[in-house]
Order: sequence, then C-alpha cells, then structure tokens
Amino acid sequence: MTNDRESALLASVPTRLFIGGEWVDAPEGATFDVHDPSTNEVIARVADATAEDGTRALDAAVAAQDAWAATAPRTRSDILRRAWELVQERKEDIALLMTLEMGKPLAEARGEVVYGGEFLRWFSEEAVRITGRYGLNPEGTGRMVVSQRPVGPSFFITPWNFPFAMATRKIAPALAAGCTVVIKPPQLTPLTTLFFTQLLVEAGVPAGVVNVVTSASSRRVSAPIISDPRLRKLSFTGSTEVGRQLIAQAAEGVLRVSMELGGNAPFVVFEDADLDKAVEGALAAKFRNIGQACTAANRFIVHESIADAFAAKVTERVQAMRIGRGTEDGVAIGPLIDADAVAKADELVTDATDRGATVLTGGEKLDGPGTFYAPTVLTGVTAGSAILREEIFGPVLAIATFADEDEAVRLANDTEYGLVSYVYTQDLARGHRMIDRLETGMMGLNAGVVSNAAAPFGGVKQSGVGREGGLEGIHEYLSTKYTLIPND
Repeated sequence: MTNDRESALLASVPTRLFIGGEWVDAPEGATFDVHDPSTNEVIARVADATAEDGTRALDAAVAAQDAWAATAPRTRSDILRRAWELVQERKEDIALLMTLEMGKPLAEARGEVVYGGEFLRWFSEEAVRITGRYGLNPEGTGRMVVSQRPVGPSFFITPWNFPFAMATRKIAPALAAGCTVVIKPPQLTPLTTLFFTQLLVEAGVPAGVVNVVTSASSRRVSAPIISDPRLRKLSFTGSTEVGRQLIAQAAEGVLRVSMELGGNAPFVVFEDADLDKAVEGALAAKFRNIGQACTAANRFIVHESIADAFAAKVTERVQAMRIGRGTEDGVAIGPLIDADAVAKADELVTDATDRGATVLTGGEKLDGPGTFYAPTVLTGVTAGSAILREEIFGPVLAIATFADEDEAVRLANDTEYGLVSYVYTQDLARGHRMIDRLETGMMGLNAGVVSNAAAPFGGVKQSGVGREGGLEGIHEYLSTKYTLIPND
C-alpha cells in the first residue's frame, strides 16, 4: 500500500489529456488503470483518449507550429534550461513517481532523472547553435546559402521502461529545433510524462507546442495521427516488430522517422580482461533497470579459460542482491513490469536449461504480491537456445563461451540486432579491432554503461534508424534548404 507521501505525490499528478495548453477529459470520462507492479495496486486512473482526441492534439500542434518555429533560438533555449532547473527542483518527486509506476529501485530512478534531465540542458545549448553555410559556388556565378529549418509537427510514442528519459530525449531536441509535439506515453507508465508536462508548462512552453494523449490503445490514437498529411516526423522507441509496422505506416506520408528498436547486446570478455572490472561492468550492463533495457547485455560471451571464474564472481554478487519494492532501502532488484514479463523470463530460462544450461542462482518466479523474478545466472548456454536470440528484458545473465577472437566476433554479430555491444580487454589493439568488427551502433570498451546525452544513441540493422542525443540528435528535427543567389 502507498504511504502518505506517495499518496500525496500521486494526487498531484494530472491524469487528463493535455491538448492546446489545456487539461481535458477523454470523452465520457473514459479512463484506464495504472498499477504499481510491486503490489499490483491501482495507483491512478488516467484519461483514455480516442482517435478524435489524437487528431485534436495534432490540430493544436499544427496551429502552434509556425509561431514556435519563428521563436528566437535563445527563447527556446531559455525555456529548456528552465525546464532542466525545474527538474532539479522536483527530482525526488520524479524519481519516486517512476518507482511507483514502473518498479525500478529508487536509486536507479534518481539516476534516470539525472540522465533524462541532461537532454534538456544539452539541447538548451544546441538550440542556439543551429548553423548553415554560405559560399561562392564552384562556377563563380552565384552564392549558395544552406540553411536548416524545423521539420514540423512531430509525433512521439515512448516506452514504459524509462518513462522520464525517453520523453526528454525526444521532446528536448524537437523543441530546440522549433518543432511542435504530440506525445503518446506508454499505457503502463504514463504518470511521469504527465507530471513532466506540468513542468514544461511552468517553464514557459506555449500552448499547443507540447500535447499529450494517453490511451490504453496505442494503435487507436496513433493510426490517424500518422496518416494525417500535416504530420512531418515520427519517433518511436520500442520493439522491432512494432517499429516495422510504424515505418510501413509512415511510408505512406514519406515521414521522417527515428526508430530506436530492439537489442540483443553481446558482452564479450577476453582472457586478458581485468576480471573484477568485467564483473562490475556485467552487473551494470545486465541488472540496471532490472534488465528491462534495450541496452541491457543479453549474451555474455566469455573466453573459455576464464568463464568459470567470471561466473563464480558474478554469481556471488547476484546472490547478495536484495529483492523488493523499489522504494525500500537497499533494494537492487524490483519487480518486472507485469506478469507477461515474468512468464517470458521463465520460459527463456526453462528453454536454456532444457538444452543443457546450468542455473547457478535464481531461475524462478517469486511469490507475489507483485511481479518478481529472481535474479539469475546461467552458465553453459548452448547454441540454439532462445535466450541467445531473443531480447530477455529481465534479470537473467546467460553465459556462453568462445575459444578465440574470430569466434567471439562471429557469436557477437550472430543476431539481427545491432544496438550496443560491450567488450572487456586490456589489449588496446584488440579493442580497436572490436570497434571496427562488431556490428553495433554503440559500444562500451571496458565500460558497462554507455548512454550519455552528449553522445549519439542508436543502432544498426534491425535495431533502428536515426540517432538521439549528441550533436546528431537535433538534426533529426531539421530539414536542409539550399538557396542559390545569382551574382546578377
């Protein structure tokens, strides 16, 4: 059950739609429930938007687009900076709210507030650095002016696992570039986005620039928005399966798309690695967010000469992890998001053990209330196991072995995904070879966490298109215009 502080915070969160600068109810007061996955308790009832509500939100974004695009870059910058400052003032509330609706330990939620907030600060600085170029054409007959313009009204669909950071990572560059926004938060964790929207309003975001439509049916709200010819940009973070469908829908309107999709990250440990550092990196790469991250290490590919030692050290640390409600002190493993997530983790572990893997610790569903799965270490995972092909999205660390560098590369690249990879080696030349040979959009070399607002986030192959963050992030919301000015 929620305590007084939690109840007061939940009562302060708006639960209606935000369209054209106003909080409005869904038709006939329709709502859907939001649960605390650690208790299965209903903690809020949120407005359930219709297709018509989505269209009204886009109407508002379109109406505000020209004025927002014409707003001085410094004004946009100041608003984003003020939003960052407000996030710092309310960081404990945002963190607690995420823990209540998503389940992650409070310490990790605080880390997400820091990380997500940095997108506001970073893009507040990028807003005033949008540049073009000017110069004489090669023939000497005129001047070329190359300028950047806002893409236009943008639609965002965000995931449940990082409800604050995924909202800021999309909204901040769009606003910095001069684009207006409609965002559809996740059904499972909409409260953080609604709370953050209040802060954006307080920071000075004008009416219609940011619009929020919550719904129990993403397809119902999204389809008419994506098919509307006034929309110019679609950004989605979620599964590759859904991403493919959205890309197909976006093709009808030739929309600009950014897709951050599934992952199957390899974590490669060579025989010369600093084993203690590799274990620390493994714990961060696997168990952050209870393993529910697209960047989570999915396949631990460890040199056969050190696999037993690595497994023993990891298992000792995992067995010491405290499991419980994320608001409790010292909890390292909170609940998975729902019963389906628990069932999937259990199915993958069962399949691996049926094929010969050994459970060193965990490997079982835990009794409720709440949707908990024991942090697990598997060793001896064999080729063909589903856990090596599918994204786990749970606290399960699966170890396979390799004999030489070429085999390590082959195993690491043996996936349709290519979001991130992790490599531990003390051989600098080998590290550089891995940068070139591993087919991923990001890589951690002797590092278990790579995400940073100043760096481009994104993958290759079936892990998506486009980049979020870094110098590259704002260009996802800008179109290039060339103008020729003749000499006479």
